[in-house]
Amino acid sequence: MSHVNNLESQHNDPAFANVWQELKWRGLIHVSTDETELEKLLAGDPITYYCGFDPTAPSLHLGNLVQLLVMRRLQLAGHNPLGLVGGSTGLIGDPRPTAERTLNTKDTVAEWVGYLQGQVRRFLSFEGENPARMVNNLDWTAPLSAIDFLREIGKHFRVGTMLRKDAVASRLNSDEGISYTEFSYQILQGMDYLQLFRDYGCALQTGGSDQWGNLTSGTELIRKVEGKSVHALGTPLITNSDGTKFGKSEGNAIWLDPDMCSPYTFYQFWLNTADADVVDRLKVFTFLSRAEIEALGEAVAERPFAREGQKKLAFEVTSLVHGVDATEKVIAASAALFGNGDLTVLDERTLEAATAELPLAKIGTDGLGIIDLLVASGLSDSKSAARRTVGEGGAYVNNTKVSDPDAVIAQDQLLHGRYLLLRRGKKNLATIKVSA
Repeated sequence: MSHVNNLESQHNDPAFANVWQELKWRGLIHVSTDETELEKLLAGDPITYYCGFDPTAPSLHLGNLVQLLVMRRLQLAGHNPLGLVGGSTGLIGDPRPTAERTLNTKDTVAEWVGYLQGQVRRFLSFEGENPARMVNNLDWTAPLSAIDFLREIGKHFRVGTMLRKDAVASRLNSDEGISYTEFSYQILQGMDYLQLFRDYGCALQTGGSDQWGNLTSGTELIRKVEGKSVHALGTPLITNSDGTKFGKSEGNAIWLDPDMCSPYTFYQFWLNTADADVVDRLKVFTFLSRAEIEALGEAVAERPFAREGQKKLAFEVTSLVHGVDATEKVIAASAALFGNGDLTVLDERTLEAATAELPLAKIGTDGLGIIDLLVASGLSDSKSAARRTVGEGGAYVNNTKVSDPDAVIAQDQLLHGRYLLLRRGKKNLATIKVSA
């Protein structure tokens, strides 16, 4: 069962006449083919649409999440989604602005295809009146010979047009240049759209606005080969109000796979959203209604210290990606770190994630006296300072105050048999890892 389907509040907002108007209000349309025609199309009978995801890593990330949620909004409006994971395009690599991608092995790409398909499935419904379908472009690319590819597809592309695509143009002007392999990527993506048009009557492709050249390669190919007009929609690239890059924390990408980015880290990323960005993030990344988001916007403006918008944002998005249970564990862990919850109920993985950014000291079982622990952890810079902390009532082990400077922590007090959480005062924290 997908996480999205578990959230009963998910819906298209009745405040909007149609899904196009809702997408516009949420800031999800940066560029598109004929807007009037596309709005009319999406307000009419169900259409089939698709978005593609390339397995260039073993997980999707926050940029991909934008597309997944656009797909879900269109499905909620009654349209038919195709989730494409690019088993063939993932072998080639979409041109990056700066340099060639490292080509992964076929086995690696095939493995990552499976991972990404599993992630895409969590955000779409594969049941009901308009169930989603998964497709893999390797299915129609692999059987095609080079000669057939050039004769049937390549002849419809003009090199001058291909050279003017932003991704290609920027690479041509760089020292790196561009290989024929990556130059051909837009042809492969155009062929995908043609295949899905023929097989499913697909009439809309969605993607990031930085993919516009690839999106329109498909609309143009269908126009030339089939004489039909189809559509493309490009979402804006999301940026932070302070100019920093969205979707990264400490320079690292925020992945959707919990093994690559823990639910705790994921939740904290959203909790740290700036006041100036929180309303825009609520629009793009949650299924809250316009009324709910506007109320949260007022709360952020009037009571910024309460961080109501950030808390709601973190809960909603983490629940979408990791499920409500994992999100509630994260919230419990955050509270427990600062003495407002029971550390012993946290599973080891959540505890490790919650304490990952804290100072860590590794000691043996003979160093469990409270004074030694405070010094080893760095919370006190000397034994005399540690004794003073204990005497003033400021020393805590696993959120329990330690008042005796001669206290020794017992083995059965270790969390999961090897961890202690030390706190000096209200906010100074450190982790102790005990080894035999």
